[in-house]
Amino acid sequence: MTPAADDATAQSRPDPRRARIDPESIEFAEIGWPAPSELLDTIIRNEAVHAIADRDELRRRVEPSDRRIYALFHPATPGEPLVFVEVALTRGVPDSITELLTPDRDPIAAEAADTAVLYSINNGHSDLRGLSLGQQLIKQATAALARELPNLETFVTLSPAPGFGRWLRDHADAGDRDATELVDLIATPGWERDTERRARHADLTTALAGTYLVATRPADGRPIDPVARFHLGNGATIERINPQGNLSATGIAQSAGMMVNYRYEIGPDDR
Repeated sequence: MTPAADDATAQSRPDPRRARIDPESIEFAEIGWPAPSELLDTIIRNEAVHAIADRDELRRRVEPSDRRIYALFHPATPGEPLVFVEVALTRGVPDSITELLTPDRDPIAAEAADTAVLYSINNGHSDLRGLSLGQQLIKQATAALARELPNLETFVTLSPAPGFGRWLRDHADAGDRDATELVDLIATPGWERDTERRARHADLTTALAGTYLVATRPADGRPIDPVARFHLGNGATIERINPQGNLSATGIAQSAGMMVNYRYEIGPDDR
């Protein structure tokens, strides 16, 4: 086939990057292990919330009985999910990402879990970042889990608050005493290993995060945090603020270590 023919074929193939996506053409699927190399590489490359170092780490997020990855696909790009969500099945609602991602954890049987935790939602197609398909994926993923595992009682996220760190620094610069104290505290080396400082961090973060997530609204009345805006706009509620949910360097810089559980209610029609 000549290059010209190749171009003509490419132009005739449906391309979700150039046309409005028809919801009827989108396919929902669970990603299992093993999976095609192209698909695995796409997930590793596009995981923007909790980076995946290699396929061994990806395998730990897919293969165990208490882990799932679901995605939406378009027929034009079968090897590239439009959006994907990583799920952990747990007993109880987790308050830290470390307990979900530690490599030496002991998996549990899916039937023993009572909680489904959606801990990472990502676009899988770099040219479709402007499209919002997350709501559809969450609805289908939670419904699939509820049907498969009737023992699940709680459906939550464990989400970052990517705007909290900047908001905190802005308020500290403006003279807010609590914000200044928290900014100074997390800049102190080793604070997370000091019992009193951890307790003070938890108190300050919980109070300030409540203001940031709930009380601070721009003119449109929506939350200023993009993740809160997404989940609350999709009908979720704030279940819990976790002051020390992510104590990695990124988690501290981004949100002073704080993460949020947003809760989704599953109706009887989804079971």
